[in-house]
Amino acid sequence: MPYTLYRGDALTALAGIPDNSVDALITDPPYNSGGRTSSERTGRSARAKYTSADAEHDLANFPGENRDQRSYGFWLTLLLTESYRATVESGTALVFTDWRQLPTTTDALQAAGWTWRGIASWHKPVSRPQKGRLKQSCEYIVWGTKGSVDANRNPVYLPGLYTASQPRKGRVHITQKPVEVMQELVKICPPGGTVLDPFAGSGTTGVAALREGRQFIGVELSKHYADIANERLHNALTQDDFELAGPEE
Repeated sequence: MPYTLYRGDALTALAGIPDNSVDALITDPPYNSGGRTSSERTGRSARAKYTSADAEHDLANFPGENRDQRSYGFWLTLLLTESYRATVESGTALVFTDWRQLPTTTDALQAAGWTWRGIASWHKPVSRPQKGRLKQSCEYIVWGTKGSVDANRNPVYLPGLYTASQPRKGRVHITQKPVEVMQELVKICPPGGTVLDPFAGSGTTGVAALREGRQFIGVELSKHYADIANERLHNALTQDDFELAGPEE
């Protein structure tokens, strides 16, 4: 089977993954962001933080969104340390974040041992204008390597800017990423290599990895989303329409 999906806590599952066994970490952890105050960040659900009141969907919440700033940085460092151990030398880490958590994410990446290489941007054309403010239309991908870059191991040329709107048709997760963006990002993993995602969500990274000829190891804490991810991954092996695989919203 070209993919494995664990249902449970990310740190617990990562402890069971052997040293030097994956080629790339590509993940979208809970940002624990949003809100102007500590109580807003730690007392509201993911849906309350990341979904507008007039949203035309009723997608399920996901756990892990209520850490305060210090515990978030410590927890993310632990997670990236375990992922570092599991990644091969010259392997790559790509970690999604937003503008609020960008400094914490770059600190955690380096504290875990990775060599920070830069930041890419995911631009979302369809995002809400804000009167009197700059539009918040980007999320960020902090990336680094375990040791030096071995360009001969995977001689790809990838852009630093990705433009795509969040999925609408067939959307099954509050923070679901566009599969076309993820298909580009998984190319940082050598063909036939293994992509690790400790926060699999609805399985988009795994679908992209399988579609691009990579292996996939995912972990998801929510049973609701793990079930969706498992169905989408299974369908990715048997269907042509990967993006719409899985339950409708």
